[in-house]
Amino acid sequence: MPRDIIILECTEARGEGKSPSRYTTTRNKKSLNTPGRLEKKKYNPALRRRTVHRELR
Repeated sequence: MPRDIIILECTEARGEGKSPSRYTTTRNKKSLNTPGRLEKKKYNPALRRRTVHRELR
């Protein structure tokens, strides 16, 4: 199976004392374009804005 299931967690919510939002997505295991942790901008309903979400390991 060439795709891996990952969890993205909000990076800004804990600094503001709110609960971090989490999203589940997939990524290509063999991709040379994303060797490190994946980062995406996703919506955080607790903060009511788009924030940077980073991959958990």
